Amino acid sequence: MPTATMLDQATAMIEKAWGQPIEVLEVLAVRHPCEDPLLRAAMHTRTALAVTDNSVTVHQDRLHALSQPGYVPAFYELDRITDSAADLRVAHTESRTYLQAIRRVVEAREAAAPAGRAPAVRLTQVAVARSGHAPHAPGQVPDPSVPSAVVGPSAPAAGPRR
Repeated sequence: MPTATMLDQATAMIEKAWGQPIEVLEVLAVRHPCEDPLLRAAMHTRTALAVTDNSVTVHQDRLHALSQPGYVPAFYELDRITDSAADLRVAHTESRTYLQAIRRVVEAREAAAPAGRAPAVRLTQVAVARSGHAPHAPGQVPDPSVPSAVVGPSAPAAGPRR
C-alpha cells in the first residue's frame, strides 16, 4: 500500500478546512479570487506543491533504476546517482516547505474566522443604531425632531492655541 504523498496530505488539509472537494475549491479560487484570498493562496501553493511532488517521483524513480539490486553502476553513472540523490533531497525539502505553507494558511484562516465575524456583526449593529432603526424612503426628509450631531465647537474657543 503506497503512503500518502505530500500533495495528498495538502489536498486533504485544504478540503477539511474549506469543507468542499478540491475540484470545487479550484473553481472558486480561480473565478472568485477576491472573495477568499486565503483559499487562493492555499490553491496557488498546492499547485507549486504538485510540481515538486512530481519532481520527487521522477527523482525517486531515477534512483531506483540506477540502484537496482544486483545492478553494478558504471563509473560515469556514479555522478548521475549523486546528482539524482541531491535533486531528490531538494525537491523533497521544497515539498515539505510548500506543505508547511499550506498548513500556515489553513491556521491563519482558522484564526481569522471568529475574529473576522465579530467586527462585522458589531458594525452592522452600529449602523442600524445610527440609522434610527427605520430606513428612510428615497427623497424623504429625515425627521427634524432628531438633532444632528455637532462636529465642532459652536463658538470660538477662548484662550491661546498651540
